[in-house]
Amino acid sequence: MANARGLCKYRYMRTGAPLLLLFLIACGSSQQATFEDKPTGPGNGGFSDGGSSGTIGGNNPNDGGTGNQSGCSEAAKLVYVVTDQNELFSFKPDTTTFAKIGELACPSGGATPNSMAVDRTGVAWVNFSDGGLFKVSTADASCEATTYEKNQLGFGRFGMAFATNSATSTEESLYVVGIEGTNGGKGLGKIDLTTMKLTKLGDFSGSLQGQGAELTGTGDGHLYGFFTTQPYATLAEIDKATGATSGDASLNGVNTGNAWAFSFWGGDFWFYTSQGLQPSTVTRKQTSTNGSLSTAKNDVGGFRIVGAGVSTCAPTTPPR
Repeated sequence: MANARGLCKYRYMRTGAPLLLLFLIACGSSQQATFEDKPTGPGNGGFSDGGSSGTIGGNNPNDGGTGNQSGCSEAAKLVYVVTDQNELFSFKPDTTTFAKIGELACPSGGATPNSMAVDRTGVAWVNFSDGGLFKVSTADASCEATTYEKNQLGFGRFGMAFATNSATSTEESLYVVGIEGTNGGKGLGKIDLTTMKLTKLGDFSGSLQGQGAELTGTGDGHLYGFFTTQPYATLAEIDKATGATSGDASLNGVNTGNAWAFSFWGGDFWFYTSQGLQPSTVTRKQTSTNGSLSTAKNDVGGFRIVGAGVSTCAPTTPPR
């Protein structure tokens, strides 16, 4: 969400409830990448050819926080966020510190960022306010257009995240949630990054049917949604095959506001919200310990976050 109400920002009208779910955030890299030099391989941060009930806190609690990190770089284990001013930052949740990477210069025709997901190679996939989809390097914020056709099956602006295909696989899929439409949200879909075709998988369950959401996925195959329910947002796990939701939990005191995003890292959920034009606040759902909600950072530094992404390389338990 970019623009005064970027895509991620446009997620504004969302609200929710606290759930003990798992969300992933984007991962990146420390290498510099350009369009002429497109490195490949896990966690390089540059461009590569594109190709259930949940647990709280992720994989084996004795895994030392590693999770499914085969072939991953350290940069690919970070969270990445994009602002309404087209800025890309990395975020280190254990120290709650942000570091600016650069400014996006995507050929978007004036559209602004709405949502973001990060794959295991450290490439960020950014949805813009007009429905466009771009690839962004988490090493230097350089941007590349894709052949994705806008507004497929009525999905314009959408929330998005990668999740691995199973608990042990390093193969992953890009899931999206339509957040607008005459009849509310469009439900869960999946984009094939080889054909750039979107397939609708199904709507959400019960009171979450038709709701918009931001997504986060994990390296152990789970997918979660940060739903824009009122008066508070809701956290729920999403079945990757059907879109059915389970474990709905109200996030008391957390309102998605005018700009929102969401991620999972280190066994905990991290919510980024802004009321009006205020800088974003980071709220932490500490599912790795007592499940409490707390403010991790009151002011992220004068900017509003409209998209957050973390790759399936991110730790699923607290690193130690």
